[in-house]
Amino acid sequence: MRRGTVSGERRGGRVSPLFLRSGLAFAALGVSFLGALLVLNGVAGGLVLIALGLPLTGVLALAGDALGPKFGQVLRLRAADVSTQMRPWMWLTALYVGLKIPVPLWPDGFPLLALLSTGALFAAAFAFAWERAGVRRALMMAALAFAVGLGVELLGSRTGFPFGVYSYAGAPAPTLLTVPLIVPLGWFAFPLAALLLAGGRAWLAGLLVLAWDVGLEPLMTTEGYWRWSDPAPVWAGAPVQNFVGWWAVGTGIAWAFTRIAPGMFGASDQRRPTFALAYPIETFFLPGGLVLVGRYAEAGVTLAVMLAGLGLTRAVRGVRT
Repeated sequence: MRRGTVSGERRGGRVSPLFLRSGLAFAALGVSFLGALLVLNGVAGGLVLIALGLPLTGVLALAGDALGPKFGQVLRLRAADVSTQMRPWMWLTALYVGLKIPVPLWPDGFPLLALLSTGALFAAAFAFAWERAGVRRALMMAALAFAVGLGVELLGSRTGFPFGVYSYAGAPAPTLLTVPLIVPLGWFAFPLAALLLAGGRAWLAGLLVLAWDVGLEPLMTTEGYWRWSDPAPVWAGAPVQNFVGWWAVGTGIAWAFTRIAPGMFGASDQRRPTFALAYPIETFFLPGGLVLVGRYAEAGVTLAVMLAGLGLTRAVRGVRT
């Protein structure tokens, strides 16, 4: 027996280069986010932080582990390497991130930016599944998740099962049978990212999807996408039943993915980037969105819960034979 790692985060007690680069890149992105908050509060100097933080995010993501005399050389080599290895799903994931960046500066554009970014994330998930499992299986996975997601939301908003009593009345367009389009799109993208992160464990993917919803509830109710009227609310108007339902549906969709394309979720070279990246990216942006709408306590809880989900994933996947 030996002790393994998740995505090479730690080797021999040392922080891995990938983990270090990711942490520094998110810190730089946080600088940009702080700049956006300053701009929203009328501090023009926030634009400087945005202008510095955004390019610094990319630079540190590439070479944050090589700070020192060889930094410039490492940055050039890795930038050239990345330009030749970028896959379609990576470009689409980058687009998804890019479409989130203007939100603090254009709050009224949230419905449009949310639709475009979620659409880009859906397309990235589909492109990844196509690359790893073929177009037929990718279509099956996307169609199944979209149909199940739409079906459970129609059932839930009309009957209160399986999530509790809520309504999509007044939700921003576009909607499909009253359900905002971004909802079934998300039911494909995030179970896929969670399942990849969970190493093919459907139950764990369901928990990661549940953690994601902890932040979605206060954010999307604030933005008017749905409204809760459940008699037993515990979080942002949602009852315990809602989170049990999210776990069950997320687990079910993830389990179906493992049957449609089992080769996507088995043993692989963990140093290769996968669509699982979408989950830690959302761990940054979802609490950030809550901060922007003034839900500071909910932002803290969401960050803690999503980080706990990532920690649980690392613990579950950390011991290997």
